[in-house]
Amino acid sequence: MPIVLLSTFMSASGGRVALLVAALGVVAAVAAIAAGKLGMFSAAPPPRPLAIVASCDTAGWIMPCGCSAHQSGGLARRGAYVKRCRETADVLVVDVGGAPGGSSAYDRMKFAAILRGEAEMDAAAHNLGGAELALGPAELQSLAREPGVRFVSANVRDAQDKPLFPPLRVVSAGSRRVVIVGVVSPKFATPACRVSDPRASIVAALATVAEKPGAVVVLAYLPAEELLALARELPEVDVLIGGPTRQSIAPQSIGPTLVAAVTNKGKFLAHFRAPAGDAGRWSGTVVEMDDQIPDDRDQSQNLAQFHRALVDRDFTAQETAFAPVLQNDLPAGYQVAGVKACRSCHPDDCRGWDETAHAQAWQTLVERGVQGDSYCQQCHTTAFGLPGGFVSARRSPERTNVGCESCHGPSQEHVEQPRAKTYFAAHDQCLRCHDRENNPGFVYTAAWEKIEHGVAAQNPATRNPQAQDTQRRPSGPEKEDLR
Repeated sequence: MPIVLLSTFMSASGGRVALLVAALGVVAAVAAIAAGKLGMFSAAPPPRPLAIVASCDTAGWIMPCGCSAHQSGGLARRGAYVKRCRETADVLVVDVGGAPGGSSAYDRMKFAAILRGEAEMDAAAHNLGGAELALGPAELQSLAREPGVRFVSANVRDAQDKPLFPPLRVVSAGSRRVVIVGVVSPKFATPACRVSDPRASIVAALATVAEKPGAVVVLAYLPAEELLALARELPEVDVLIGGPTRQSIAPQSIGPTLVAAVTNKGKFLAHFRAPAGDAGRWSGTVVEMDDQIPDDRDQSQNLAQFHRALVDRDFTAQETAFAPVLQNDLPAGYQVAGVKACRSCHPDDCRGWDETAHAQAWQTLVERGVQGDSYCQQCHTTAFGLPGGFVSARRSPERTNVGCESCHGPSQEHVEQPRAKTYFAAHDQCLRCHDRENNPGFVYTAAWEKIEHGVAAQNPATRNPQAQDTQRRPSGPEKEDLR
């Protein structure tokens, strides 16, 4: 019909050519329509498997500090792992809780960075753990207003008995509807945060779901014994993810429920898999975020933003949880004198120290862009948080780098009265920073040879660490208080 109508308006000389062009156009249109109809009946893409990637107890460990090789964890690796998983599966990212490293001003700022990282990963839910409850309702509700922050908790209420957050989230992953419920152990309750029975709270939350879900996932910040007991009482749950459990628990089936737990600064993730379609059982594994996983660019940018903000904020040592706990009755001479005071009587020792890596410790932070991070500062400065010691980068630049009093303790009294011993047994202080986390292969005797000075440099008999303990025990912070 279109050809006939068109041909009635053609001139005699050019009609045949125009008719041919019109006919070809109609044929192409018909072919396109036919192709579209055939496409309507073509096979749909096969369903993808569902994966759940869960973290727990990040404890503020947003990146390996870099002081030792083969350190695990960090948001950058977590982000890269999630992106890799999404290449082959529909992925739900969840956090069981315990993400903040404390409740100081520094820890709160770091927790905000963790939540930004989770939002970039499009995390489906973040459960409230013990560290979150310690921040208090006002802080949590303020953070919840940030884009992409999705707190859940079925058993936490404020002091007025109002729920802090929704008890669950219903999310779509491919063709599945997944219900995610969050609970925390009553042992983590605070005066501002009331915690009810986890099992009863889960049952009550699930009763509000009108349509049967494709899967039920519970995030349970519970000790191991509570977690396993809960699994035995909730056969309607497909996956139960827990922590803190002192160590990770590999996925195991308790009845129809698959249970696992991860802990230890988020260095391990739980990875659960459901087969494509509706048939088959869940499976899972625990995966270490080791140095074989590359850093994700988006998460690295988030961390860089956080560290720039730290430089601008310039936290003092007392605004962190890293400052040592001091006695109220410290001696008057319990003050940091500074390296200049040491040089007047110990010039040779100080010149030798200048050649060690300790004397350039601050520069290593600057090169990595983390000089504003208090976690790093505590081991790359002199007498972090002690009287007269490092306060902050802008307030006490003369206390950057590791100086004499990092190991010997505040020495003003010794400067004024040379016969008075320094307060710290110097060899005791090595493990403050050269611990299993930051320097797992540390051997005192081998390390001492690199910094040998003082009496021990002249008398080999004193190289035994126990033989050097001639200093007074500190009247202020004990060794374990310095972390």
